[in-house]
Amino acid sequence: MVAHRGASAQRPENTLAAFAYAVELGAGGVELDVRLTADGALAVLHDGHLADGRRLAEVAAADLPADVPQLAAALEACGPLLVNVEIKSDDPGAGVEVVAPVADAVAAWGGRALVSSFDPATVDAAAAAGLRTAQLTFLPDRPFDELFAWIAARGHAAWHPLHGLLDEQAIATAHDAGLEVNTWTVDDPDRIRELAAWGVDGIVTNDVPTALAALAALRR
Repeated sequence: MVAHRGASAQRPENTLAAFAYAVELGAGGVELDVRLTADGALAVLHDGHLADGRRLAEVAAADLPADVPQLAAALEACGPLLVNVEIKSDDPGAGVEVVAPVADAVAAWGGRALVSSFDPATVDAAAAAGLRTAQLTFLPDRPFDELFAWIAARGHAAWHPLHGLLDEQAIATAHDAGLEVNTWTVDDPDRIRELAAWGVDGIVTNDVPTALAALAALRR
């Protein structure tokens, strides 16, 4: 079970408090988002604009709000958990420049990371940098067997689909292609139990306590 932007149902998303609380609650991993500031720092932020309307790409790291952490601090807050670092790429290929600093931050941290993006060029660059990688998809543009072959042939470890696309057969077919399946974003306990029973590898959720309770009930 992976905490979406940290324990975001209980703490502000993509904050050190959300990441630390995910650890405290017993999440299996944390998902977070990364973008570059104007001076090349790695800010943990989902959207391209800060809450006050400023465009992140035009803001220096020193001028970030106190609640927007940099990646190194976020990784430390996640402690022993697996961290799924999603590189945001608003245009095709735009996330490629983020890969090298992310790789450096992950290496300095020394923990377990999985780097993902919707942008294929960004995911491919991350794999080339020696990072463990996953291809995010929203609405696939090809049949599943072709999609899985395309992801696996590029050397990626996992597929990260929107959970509404999944059924038991899709998960099994992805596994047959050698891919892990980590799906997003699921807060409904019945759907969490269904996906787990089908053998999904990871479930990304906003509501860590509810997800943990649902999974515990399935094991009884």
